[in-house]
Amino acid sequence: MKTKIPTLDLRIQYNSIKKEIDKALNSVLETGWFILGENVKNFEKEFAAYCDTKYGVGVGSGTEALHLSLLACGVKSGDEIITVPNVSAPTVSAITFANATPVFVDIDPETYTLSPEKLEICLKKRFTKKLKAIIPIHLYGHPVNMDPILEIAKKYNLKVIEDACQAHGAKYKEKKVGSIGNIGCFSFYPTKNLGAYGDGGMVVTNDEKTAERLRMLRNYGEEKKYYNVIKGFNSRLDELQAAVLRVKLKHLDQWNRARRKCAAFYNSLLQTSSVTIPIEKNYAKHVFHLYVIRAKQRNKLQELLKNKGIVTNIHYPLPMHLQQTYKDLGYKKNDFPTTEKFAQSVLSLPMFPELTKNQIEYICNTIRKFYV
Repeated sequence: MKTKIPTLDLRIQYNSIKKEIDKALNSVLETGWFILGENVKNFEKEFAAYCDTKYGVGVGSGTEALHLSLLACGVKSGDEIITVPNVSAPTVSAITFANATPVFVDIDPETYTLSPEKLEICLKKRFTKKLKAIIPIHLYGHPVNMDPILEIAKKYNLKVIEDACQAHGAKYKEKKVGSIGNIGCFSFYPTKNLGAYGDGGMVVTNDEKTAERLRMLRNYGEEKKYYNVIKGFNSRLDELQAAVLRVKLKHLDQWNRARRKCAAFYNSLLQTSSVTIPIEKNYAKHVFHLYVIRAKQRNKLQELLKNKGIVTNIHYPLPMHLQQTYKDLGYKKNDFPTTEKFAQSVLSLPMFPELTKNQIEYICNTIRKFYV
């Protein structure tokens, strides 16, 4: 059947701000300056201010934001980094790019984010001097319960690098995510709440020395042109993407409010159904990068929705500790029961700011009929 409702539609968003975007892109083309120019500098300042942090460093992707942040924190080959297994490759790839080893901890069953209780258990069992940092992931747009994470990190002298790649504008106890730990990392992949028209990322921090090191790491380790003081990389946010993001940042809060309204309408229609709807904890302001339900007979439901013209996704079908590429870590099935259980039932419904009530009603009615 022809698609009636996509999982998201970036064309609608572009058309709504077309004049602003086209003007911004043309202005960059007219300058002839495409790498580390005024748009990047200004966007770094604007996005850092948006996150309530002092410094922003634009990089090539969200993965690189995490990778370079680990290096900026002094992570070396053989060190260990804690994160969760219910993610896709980028977070874990960033750890391995830094020649470190991922250490997984299971998730909270309500928010799908790092469980402080299970983190404490993990550290009591296997803490070594190789453990250097924790990467809590604000998954789907819902903040991690950060206070106990920070307390545990302080107790064990671990850095906290927030993976906020799915949570632009989300808040934890009135603090913007990314501003709570030592470093915050963001992706501007096109599908994000704040998305570029290509790859891009940002690191935010309140530590000046960390920001200075990140600027060198992203540009071959240069302190100034052609003077390399550390071994670095080529990972820069470019001018065209920064120009796009400067325009879109002005609309981010409005788009997030629209996402929250869509989620509230979903909730109202699905709360008495047979599926489990997302929760928003009292410490959190969820920005619903994704609207993720848990459903019995998930695969059959997804197939039905597809046949009715409704596109859905699974975030994520196979936990990272069970992926072929990470077999060498030694994890096995049933090591993380909550993660593995949810991988069999999570389903991401269409979610974007321009989603209409009629579309949501159609989706929810289709779901409810499936369980009759």
